[in-house]
Amino acid sequence: MKKIWFLLLLVIVITSTVWAEDGYDVWLRYRPLGNSKLLQSYRANATGIVLGQTSPTLNAAAEELSRGLSGLLDKEFQTTARPVSDGAVILLTSKQPKIKAALRAKLEKLGPEGYTISRQVVDGKKATVIASKTDRGVLYGAFHFLRLLQTEQCIENLNIEESPRNSLRQVNHWDNPGTGTAPFFTVERGYAGTSIFNWDKLPELNQRYTDYARMLASVGINGCIVNNVNTAKKGLVGWKLITEPYLKKAVALAGVFRQYGVKLYVSVNFASPMLIDGFDTADPLDPKVQQWWKDKADEIYRYIPDFGGFLVKADSEGEPGPYTYGRNHAIGANMLGRALAPHGGLVMWRAFVYGHKNIDRAMQAYTSFKPYDGQFEENVIIQIKNGPMDFQVREPVSSLFGQMPKTNLMLELQITQEYTGYSTHLCYLIPQWKYFFDFDTQAKGASSTLDKVVDGSLHGYKHSGIAGVANIGSDRNWTGHHLAQANTYGYGRLAWNPGLSSEEITDEWVKMTYGSDPKVVDTISKMLLDSFQIYEDYTSPLGVGFMCGSKKPHRHHYDPDPAGRQKKYHHADKQGVGYDRTKATGSGYTMQYHKVAADIFESLETCPDELLLFFHHVPYRHRLHSGKTVIQHIYDTHNDGAKRAEGLRKSWKSLKGKIDKERFAHVLGRLNKQIDHAYLWRDTINGYFEEMSGIPNEKKN
Repeated sequence: MKKIWFLLLLVIVITSTVWAEDGYDVWLRYRPLGNSKLLQSYRANATGIVLGQTSPTLNAAAEELSRGLSGLLDKEFQTTARPVSDGAVILLTSKQPKIKAALRAKLEKLGPEGYTISRQVVDGKKATVIASKTDRGVLYGAFHFLRLLQTEQCIENLNIEESPRNSLRQVNHWDNPGTGTAPFFTVERGYAGTSIFNWDKLPELNQRYTDYARMLASVGINGCIVNNVNTAKKGLVGWKLITEPYLKKAVALAGVFRQYGVKLYVSVNFASPMLIDGFDTADPLDPKVQQWWKDKADEIYRYIPDFGGFLVKADSEGEPGPYTYGRNHAIGANMLGRALAPHGGLVMWRAFVYGHKNIDRAMQAYTSFKPYDGQFEENVIIQIKNGPMDFQVREPVSSLFGQMPKTNLMLELQITQEYTGYSTHLCYLIPQWKYFFDFDTQAKGASSTLDKVVDGSLHGYKHSGIAGVANIGSDRNWTGHHLAQANTYGYGRLAWNPGLSSEEITDEWVKMTYGSDPKVVDTISKMLLDSFQIYEDYTSPLGVGFMCGSKKPHRHHYDPDPAGRQKKYHHADKQGVGYDRTKATGSGYTMQYHKVAADIFESLETCPDELLLFFHHVPYRHRLHSGKTVIQHIYDTHNDGAKRAEGLRKSWKSLKGKIDKERFAHVLGRLNKQIDHAYLWRDTINGYFEEMSGIPNEKKN
């Protein structure tokens, strides 16, 4: 009897271990479907996997299908080369000799990463064919097919054609490599543990690298920059990644990424010749420096033939750059571009540059780069943050977009929540990013939206795309907050197709991550979609930005500190609040936009309320388009936002019993902390403005 009880207990332990919901599987959970009717249909239309040719990437696609179908349909799936049976899922590329001419032409048109998923008759059997011009396109198609099953869509009559809008879809890790103690293995602006890249142990690999590559491929990410853009300050050693000892380690990591269609890139220090080989200069016009970079590029590509290229932060926040030698950014970037060009490598040169005295910080990217439009090498891309400041919860699109038609541009977004509550606050960023994508730059008249600038179609860029600062860390659930995984997923889906709606992306992620129970889907979707506005309401009103602390005792960019930000940013005084960036009376930043947008932002009558204080300094009793005064709007939104944060918790609690205990408890704990912090924000901001303005709140808390 004791033996039976022991075996029963062992089964329970093993089962709970296998199905423990710790968040590691993210949206690739592949749990058995609960809809019996749908399960029957899926089993009839997905009976096996046929792979007629092999490669590391095609094998990865077949393995993912086997893993996914076995889990979702609760039966084992094997991969065979032939024969085809009814309901087979066939993977093929246009390299296969027997592929039909019409399909080959279609795949050619869809490009190297596009794919089709269609129901066809093959060898007299009805089958689902996932086809692409390339191996990685087949991999993307396999993940798409699994997503259809995870979101419980019909697969009986598929005729899907997909290709990415953006050619470059990257994640930027701000991870600090090296040997030793902190700051090594930390992540700057990382709120989910330490770095997942263990350079001490590489080239030894671990399963987490493969699972991360799978995660990236599942949402179409094709590039990964593995280290911090800050490479040398405060003792950091990211600059060492292009030295021989680290290149030997990077070979193994690049191999894992390659299998899943992800290229490896690194952030480099502009003064690398000095740091690595003791040069007395890094002047980009010095022939010895130019030759050093060419030799270094040759060395890198001997180790990693498909190396992606360099990301560079120069002349910003202490990182060295061409300004030291009286050279402009085009000269500096082109030196690196010419070194990488023979190998097909790219240079992503960040436009996050500030430090010019007496110039509005918002104006500095435009001032530093606009004069050199058309002077950059064709493999150089200027990487611009979404807004002109620094990832604030609300700011306008950077004026530099639409103003450099002759220079490759790409967009930088921040997935990690530096200014939006770390991994403590629920703040779903997809609505924010959609707001930016839809902005009309007017660069070529109406409908010159940011998404068309970024995908290269508006100006015919050779290289363009999107980079996202990763929120990934060593925490078991990858992102610190279970619901923050939605930002990683949504980033990848938007990078692939900016035309997807926030609602579509949210619905996908919730169903893939928490299942298809209608109450669960509706509740979590609403929580996510409401969370951005809630966070904005209790933190930063009307686009003013930077109400957070920057120094101790305030946690960096997390706790409220309006008094510490007054001089440089929000300019609150006894009479009013806001930064005057108009041409008429302020810094003139409005004039960096094309005329239609410039005129809208310049005028108090037409400036959107949500950006009013970014562009204008106004009296506290100035009336918004809503009819409220600015000061009462501040009071009301901070109070309402904090109360709505409580509503998030109430919504989550309503799912008790429908969500596994592990994730339910984790998210509830995060929401409890968010509510406490939301009220701290409310009391701090409202108290500050009531004292500054001398105008009482009409509606006391």
